[in-house]
Amino acid sequence: MILNLTDLSDEPLQAQISRQIRAQILSGDLVANENLPSIRALARDHKVSVITVQRAYELLIKEGVIHARRGKGYFVSPLQAEEKQALAEQRLATQLERPVQAALDGGLSAVSIHKVVTFLIEKKNNDIV
Repeated sequence: MILNLTDLSDEPLQAQISRQIRAQILSGDLVANENLPSIRALARDHKVSVITVQRAYELLIKEGVIHARRGKGYFVSPLQAEEKQALAEQRLATQLERPVQAALDGGLSAVSIHKVVTFLIEKKNNDIV
């Protein structure tokens, strides 16, 4: 498993690990029941603390994205398309909470915020094409 981790980010390493593994699962790059690297192996391969990887895995277990089998390791949990969609929406809502509140505090209306978000989505879609 290849992760792009950096000490230069404001995001803690454990958050980078959990976010990237979650993204690989939600995108289908990692499939149901696929074996994940052991905590020690992932820590060694990416030169991070075992505790950092352990905390990232614990978060993913709590979210239901991965599960552990005693003596066997960590595996991708089988998720239906609806579950993946709900998880992605929940993560988006969590990540947008602060910026939306800041926009509201700055005097923007819900319509203005919606317009900006729509513009950003259209811009991103145009960049992809």
